[in-house]
Amino acid sequence: MALFVDVVKILVKAGDGGNGCVSFHREKYVQAGGPDGGDGGRGGNIVFVASERMHTLMDFRFERKFYAESGADGSGNRCKGKSGADTVIEVPPGTIVRDAETGRLLLDLYKPEERKVLLYGGNGGFGNMHFATPTRRAPNFAKQGIKTQPRQVTLELKSIADVGLVGFPNVGKSTILSVVTSARPKIANYHFTTLQPNLGIVRQDEDSFVLADIPGLVEGAAEGVGLGHDFLRHVERTRMLIHVLDISGSESRDPLEDFDAIMKELKQYGNLATRPMIVAANKTDLPGSEENLARLRDKLSGTGVEIYPVSAATRKGFPELMRAAAAMLRQLPPPEPFFEEEDLLVEEGEPFVVERAEDGAYEVSGPAMEHLMGSVNFDDDESMNFFHRALRRLGVIDELRAQGAGEGSTVRIDDMEFDFVD
Repeated sequence: MALFVDVVKILVKAGDGGNGCVSFHREKYVQAGGPDGGDGGRGGNIVFVASERMHTLMDFRFERKFYAESGADGSGNRCKGKSGADTVIEVPPGTIVRDAETGRLLLDLYKPEERKVLLYGGNGGFGNMHFATPTRRAPNFAKQGIKTQPRQVTLELKSIADVGLVGFPNVGKSTILSVVTSARPKIANYHFTTLQPNLGIVRQDEDSFVLADIPGLVEGAAEGVGLGHDFLRHVERTRMLIHVLDISGSESRDPLEDFDAIMKELKQYGNLATRPMIVAANKTDLPGSEENLARLRDKLSGTGVEIYPVSAATRKGFPELMRAAAAMLRQLPPPEPFFEEEDLLVEEGEPFVVERAEDGAYEVSGPAMEHLMGSVNFDDDESMNFFHRALRRLGVIDELRAQGAGEGSTVRIDDMEFDFVD
């Protein structure tokens, strides 16, 4: 059996923007051509696509880093750099993408062939042609492209099915799936035969729906005992559940206690116990089933949960069970994707931070400073004037003044030091 992988961490990075170009027009008989440096190209995006050709996240065990192409630098004669190509990552339908550090849900690839952008490439920097003014005719500086940061995300596959079969190991879920659909799951008489969700299509009368055999749960599954967390996530997509019980108690377990134990696990893991449910009392062909079935009816009396006696071995009772499931599905709202939280690609808070160093200097850092320092030619007076105006526009000067910086105070940005001039 192929290894089933439904959770994996990968590293993704959108392409950097290309740098703007410093260039001046050169032509015969033209002694002082104007600035004609082109803009840098935009970096490529990180794009996810829900592909029906994929069924697990197995491919990501061997490739875990995905980098989009960076934009090309601008060139002279106002030529803009080429934009970087997108990197397209195919995942199975039902995959969600979370931020590995915060757990924030970023994308839900719910619909087949759905295409969503996770990270956008950096913008290209302006060439020096943008900085020409009536008083600055030969700007000797340009802007760098926006540099993007790598990011670790977690991919989780949550199977897409209308109805999920849940219950303890070895109660007959896989056998039921093989009886009511054309699926052929592995079946054997020992626990955890099923190590991955199996899906099949049920066609009953005029109805059809997708049925999933969710691998067996054990007590403590919601806390990760056994294989719990690995499989409970696949229940989250289902619109309703069929709770399968070994009503004969053939493995020396009480089916009523089994029912309570599974309901406890469903309740603790995302409150799944509130999902619409019917009970399939399996193995009614074995001794002891009638007595336990009567006890189960008394227990669930007045709860609204319907019980359908079935026997996977003799294939009895399944038309009634499937009709009941189809009738319940017709009354339920269509499934909805998970809520995608707004992704803050820039660090929350201010774009720069002013801190006092041990030597008394004022250190300014942050994303805004990194981008600004890469845009300045410190050997050019006009570029330095642009740098000072940018500090005022961003509010750095006001923040320095508010923290006590005065005339002549030392200000450090990256590896450059300046005297504060008020």
